[in-house]
Amino acid sequence: MKLQTQVPLNKATNQIDYSSQLVVLGSCFANNIGDKLAYYKFRALQNPFGILFHPLAIENLISRAIQQKQYTEEEVFFLNERWQCYDAHSDLSSVTKEELLGSLNSGLLETKLWIAKASHIFITLGTAWTYQLKESGKEVANCHKVPQLAFQKQLLSIEQINQSLEAIIHQIGVVNEKAKIVFTVSPVRHLKDGFVENQQSKAHLISAVHHIIKTGNASYFPSYELMMDELRDYRFYGNDMVHPNDLAVNYIWEKFKTVWILENSYSAMDEVVAVQKGLHHRPFSQESEKHKEFLKTLDKKIANLQKEYPFMKF
Repeated sequence: MKLQTQVPLNKATNQIDYSSQLVVLGSCFANNIGDKLAYYKFRALQNPFGILFHPLAIENLISRAIQQKQYTEEEVFFLNERWQCYDAHSDLSSVTKEELLGSLNSGLLETKLWIAKASHIFITLGTAWTYQLKESGKEVANCHKVPQLAFQKQLLSIEQINQSLEAIIHQIGVVNEKAKIVFTVSPVRHLKDGFVENQQSKAHLISAVHHIIKTGNASYFPSYELMMDELRDYRFYGNDMVHPNDLAVNYIWEKFKTVWILENSYSAMDEVVAVQKGLHHRPFSQESEKHKEFLKTLDKKIANLQKEYPFMKF
């Protein structure tokens, strides 16, 4: 008995392994995948400006990073006892202006360095809805709880998204022609925009991405389709009925692993899991001989991994 439709998947060319260097940018689903890569100790830069929901925000980060266009005092503001920047998520907000500017500009440099050496760049698009400051016309990455009246909300057209994605690919190519660029559309539902509006948004993103894919300059991983078609049930959502729950994230990760990770890395991934579980083990008695022996074995496993992969830190 077949109880679900299956999204057909093929192994990607140029899969990743532990020699790969990865950049993961975009919506909160990018963090889900980035967290998995971090757990398995792959080398990856994950959202240095925090979650970025729409294509223009991602384009802005990549463009400014590659051009090293530093942030200045005029581009940050004080609100709710924190310094904020419209180009970054509130995770980067700081108690001082100098600290925020330091974080932004060091993030730009880090992003450029990682893009320049990346073997793969994974970009997850969350929404086509954007907010534009009425006063300046600036597209913002995050509204930071500034009153809604300050913004003009608009749905990016497919053509606007196409242009943004083309600009992203071009900018990356300026410093790294060999990087494999992979787009995906987030399965997270942006229901605050409205049910119909969320579907419009996803449709625009998917149409634009597939237009780009046809040029052969990027690839696509169907995380959105996996959630919508294989996990077509509310038990795969969190309590907010918006975000995929852990079971769904793990399911999509396993599909991602099959498509994008070389099989010869699986044994090392299993060894990393054994170490991660060991590090989270809570003994009945820390002074017992059994626990001391356990720690010695764990240290040996870590040493063996770090001998082969010196970049791994536990």
